[in-house]
Amino acid sequence: MTRALLALALLLPVGLVAGCGGEEDGTTLRVLAAASLAGSFEELAEELERTHDGVEVQVSSGGSTDLVAQVREGAPADVLATADTATMDVAVADGLIDGAPRTIATNVLQLAVPPGNPAGVTGLADLGDPADPPDLDRDVALVVCAPEVPCGAAAQRLARAAGVVLSPVSEERSVTDVLGKVISGEADAGLVYATDVRAVGDAVQGIVLPEAAEAVNRYPVAALADSAEPDLAREFLDLVLGDLGRQVLRDAGFGPPGPPS
Repeated sequence: MTRALLALALLLPVGLVAGCGGEEDGTTLRVLAAASLAGSFEELAEELERTHDGVEVQVSSGGSTDLVAQVREGAPADVLATADTATMDVAVADGLIDGAPRTIATNVLQLAVPPGNPAGVTGLADLGDPADPPDLDRDVALVVCAPEVPCGAAAQRLARAAGVVLSPVSEERSVTDVLGKVISGEADAGLVYATDVRAVGDAVQGIVLPEAAEAVNRYPVAALADSAEPDLAREFLDLVLGDLGRQVLRDAGFGPPGPPS
């Protein structure tokens, strides 16, 4: 896939089907994954299909909060992976999870800007006002995730660490929505995960933020309590947690999961 096609794919509302395995009368494993995990999980889904005749793995990605809401409302699913532990904790508290979630990776935020960085953004200080006095209007159009979703909560932690109050022109439901506005030229900058900047190549420039270490997100994965395919769900978890899963996530730019959780 060319970088341009990959960038376009990231702009679409995703209900993605990985691979081409599975017949109408076969077995379907339904995986709900945080938007930033989409590419990695599709790759792992293809591997599971390759080793399981008649199995189709459907990877649907989106904002983590929205994914948990879908499960709560009865959407059929077997595996859930979120972009932070707080969102997974909600699913656990609601009795939606089978067993203990496992952390598979970490991620940090970067600033994504259009190629050439026409607004001359260098860091968070260019995008917000000092935390005291109150924020004022700025000329740079910043887009972030909404505070109730993991990338938005991370953006708030990042802003506190930098001592600024961000003044976004819009708050989106997922990092792919934020990235889409930067790529389309609707925003001068967006706060997205480092993995998202990496995934779209030359479609954006990434600006590393020294404060990012203060807002690390940990990604947990778990089987769902109402899974129609619990054995296959556990096999997918083993794949994600195993050597191949770690390699795929590392290649995508995710950090190590850290101590077992």
